Amino acid sequence: MTSIVERATELRRLHTAPELLQVVNVWDVVSARAVAALPGTKALATASHSIAATFGYEDGEQIPVELMLDMVGRIARDVDVPVSADLEAGYGDAGETIRRAIGEGIVGANLEDQLKPLDESVAAVRAAVAAADAEGVPFALNARTDAFLRGRDRTLEVNVADAIERGRAFLDAGATSVFVPGIFGEEVVQQLVAGIGELKVTLIGLPGVPAPERLQELGVSRVSYGPTTQRVALGALQDLATDLYLGGVLPDGIRPLN
Repeated sequence: MTSIVERATELRRLHTAPELLQVVNVWDVVSARAVAALPGTKALATASHSIAATFGYEDGEQIPVELMLDMVGRIARDVDVPVSADLEAGYGDAGETIRRAIGEGIVGANLEDQLKPLDESVAAVRAAVAAADAEGVPFALNARTDAFLRGRDRTLEVNVADAIERGRAFLDAGATSVFVPGIFGEEVVQQLVAGIGELKVTLIGLPGVPAPERLQELGVSRVSYGPTTQRVALGALQDLATDLYLGGVLPDGIRPLN
């Protein structure tokens, strides 16, 4: 796949295929190369939290948008699979950020609502969709609602209802799928799929969330892993350093992935 339209078309297809799309989140070119080299990799997703941390910034749109777009572009240009970028809430201008991301080779994106008023959130989705349409790219917009992440003081029933209302509105505004991050079990997943639509809900694979095989059975479209992949890598680095400081040696079988 060399054409951005071909990559975008494939990413949209992967979101609507009956098989669950698993995307392992990456944060720089070398991590993207390592994951893209695996036979099971059909697409990649970047993690905004991880990219911000790479440059020394806190999560939450603290990183300059130019740095974020530069990194996701480097990743997209280096691998031969479609790349979806986590673009937080659009850095103040969802449409313009999506337009610039497409110019970097990105063919899909997460766009979070930060639990802002629904009309504002829908307007951001519309702006993102319009920007992609203007570029002639069948962009896979994974509209994220923070109903659970920012609604921790609310009841479970309220969060489920809010996520469904927002998800339906985002789909009506042109989103490809609806990302509902949070830690919840199978019953909530079933409610979200029933309310938003089969093969329209995407989740994050956290402890407590059903395993990928079961998510596919429940009609979930996609599962990603956010900043946890970088945390695992950094944890392994710390463990190795600790062992070396205690007199250990490098283990056998180190793969030359860089």
